[in-house]
Amino acid sequence: MWRKAAAAVLLALAVGFFYHSRPDVPEQVLQYLGLPDLKSFCQNQKDLEQTISAAWEALLTLPTRRWSRVAVGVNACVDVVVSGVGLLQALALDPGAGLDHDVLRSKEDLKEAFVHFMERGAAAERFFSNEEVFQSIARAAAEYPGAKLYVGGNAALISQKFASYPDLMVLLCGPVGPKLHEMLDEQIVVPPESLQETDEFHLILEYKAGEHWGSTRAPQANRFIFSHDVSNGEMSSLETFVASLDEFQPDLVVLSGLHMMEGQGRALWEDRLKEAVAALADIPKDVPVHLELASMTDRDYMNSILQEQVMPSVSSIGLNEQELLFLSQAGSGPHAGLHTWKGIPDVGRVSDILLWILEHHGRSDPSSESDLTRIHFHTLAYHVLATVDGYWTNQVAAVAAGARVASSQACGLHAVAVDKVELKAPQEFFSSHSEPRQQLTLNPAEPVSVWHRGNITFHMTPVLVCKHPLRTVGLGDAISAEGLVYSEFQFQQHF
Repeated sequence: MWRKAAAAVLLALAVGFFYHSRPDVPEQVLQYLGLPDLKSFCQNQKDLEQTISAAWEALLTLPTRRWSRVAVGVNACVDVVVSGVGLLQALALDPGAGLDHDVLRSKEDLKEAFVHFMERGAAAERFFSNEEVFQSIARAAAEYPGAKLYVGGNAALISQKFASYPDLMVLLCGPVGPKLHEMLDEQIVVPPESLQETDEFHLILEYKAGEHWGSTRAPQANRFIFSHDVSNGEMSSLETFVASLDEFQPDLVVLSGLHMMEGQGRALWEDRLKEAVAALADIPKDVPVHLELASMTDRDYMNSILQEQVMPSVSSIGLNEQELLFLSQAGSGPHAGLHTWKGIPDVGRVSDILLWILEHHGRSDPSSESDLTRIHFHTLAYHVLATVDGYWTNQVAAVAAGARVASSQACGLHAVAVDKVELKAPQEFFSSHSEPRQQLTLNPAEPVSVWHRGNITFHMTPVLVCKHPLRTVGLGDAISAEGLVYSEFQFQQHF
């Protein structure tokens, strides 16, 4: 049935295109084929997106108990955003074959890694080990026509999103230089110990959907991030962050920046992860801790975060499709043999991995010592919130809020504009990749699909994808922050 429907849609588009380019084609031709005209087809699609957007608005009810003080740490910087292809051409680099590098050591490494991820349309972040070469690239980027400076770093970006709610007090700990301090929202409190004389700069190489460089074509818009950032790389603000919590007394803590340590070597990250876990242990159990993950390549490092170190000490995590699959690969979880996602990640496979994390590394079993009870997964076409029953409420609103901000912020707007977005999520999908599984259908009027697997509840909603995104950096941070604003934590004492 679905094959016939898909064929009909493709035929309608083809005839519609021909009709648009040849207005002399009689209307009877379309009627004979039993197809709507192009105008009707586009209007129906627009109505679908309008219905979803309106339904989100109806679902966005803030929780009964809202956060009043949120502490966020520990990575912060200034983002320099430029055209990736344009900058590499300005550096006199020629297009060629892509090749991933865990750590970048030269301009050639940068080019190869950029091409590798551009041809996949995937986001990635890498450490550039050569400071002198990095500084020369940074100067070229800052001078490149159209280069823009923004607040950067997961912690700073999450703080900015929280600060958009005037009744929410936000503490930010991280290496804050003069330029970054100037750009931060006035509502954000920065401890004096976090201020430093110079800024840390991260270079964001963006590319558009369909953009070409040599034989490489980007299937979707995304970005490649790199830096030589020692302050964030060593999580130098961790102690300041922890020391500030006693005085600030937050009711929600958000931790990010662990991925920055990966390029610093095993000896450093082993010690710092232990110190991070010890710091988390001092936070009262009735204060949830959200961990925002980011791109990583070292399986031992990710596995250490997953099993031995940080993840069992936090209540919630936020991550995208690359991070989710890599986490499963590192921990030998479901679908670990999948090298990479092909196109839009399969909802059933995503659901399997989320279930595995909460069952094997979370608190789905009440006797578990883990605190992890919530995962906010986001990919371009849809979002999924998975929670252990009894710990989180208002998650329908939370997942809808995350999708709405992804749709609007990517277009540089404060609200969803239905003429600037398109639905890319599957309208039929399964709750698991294997049996037993439930077949689900997207209802635009009720765009949050809900299913259960044991004592874990899944909330899924499509994203209305921006057709011409203005900026992709920081979307994951905005999604996680917005989802947390609409979430309510139900503390349960461990026995």
